[in-house]
Amino acid sequence: MIGYIYIFLTLLLTTYGQLILKWRLQFHEQFPVQFRQQMLYFLKVLADPYVLSSFAAAFLASLTWIAALTRFDLSYAYPFTSLSFIVVLILSYLLFNEPFTLNKLVGVLLIIAGVYIAAK
Repeated sequence: MIGYIYIFLTLLLTTYGQLILKWRLQFHEQFPVQFRQQMLYFLKVLADPYVLSSFAAAFLASLTWIAALTRFDLSYAYPFTSLSFIVVLILSYLLFNEPFTLNKLVGVLLIIAGVYIAAK
């Protein structure tokens, strides 16, 4: 059971990181074309404590993933990571008003079916 908790924490932390990045990047201009402006852009974004928390979440997700891999074969555990696509899709619809289309719904159902089949 503890292995599944590690996988769940990996998904939770990964999802958190992606949603926080999207949320905070809305407060910055688009990524510039010129190299110098790109470096300045990165410095501004990295000064945002919420963005830094998303990096911390990614690091913690790596640690929980390491723990999960001590409990499961990679070929068994890895398909579960695709569940984060489902959570991000739903939350991006709810939080950012991103479109939720029929194609995305079919994709989500296929992901769920794939994880179910892979876990059997």
